[in-house]
Amino acid sequence: MKMKRRSFLKACGVLTGYAMLSVNIASEAFAAAMSFVALRQKSVYATDANPKIYKFRKSQNNPMITKIYNKDSGFLHDGPCGHKSHELLHTEYIDRSAKLSALKAKGYKFNF
Repeated sequence: MKMKRRSFLKACGVLTGYAMLSVNIASEAFAAAMSFVALRQKSVYATDANPKIYKFRKSQNNPMITKIYNKDSGFLHDGPCGHKSHELLHTEYIDRSAKLSALKAKGYKFNF
């Protein structure tokens, strides 16, 4: 492809302009995103510090939780780390991949 010097300089000027414009647009977009993050962070902290929304900042200060764990009449009377609370409030992982593979080998099809 043959290009005259004037056409080459014009093309270089256009490409340089596009490069500078894209850098400027990218920096403006990044600045806008960071200002949004700062605004969101400020609103989250302000909401979290509002005592009208969060009366009990710690779960151990919540009267319903203390009533549940009460030693005399509470449902989970054996304490927060007791057997009953562990049984009801914690989850366990069961590996079912072998059964799933066996069903797939038999020809079952799944939609997930």
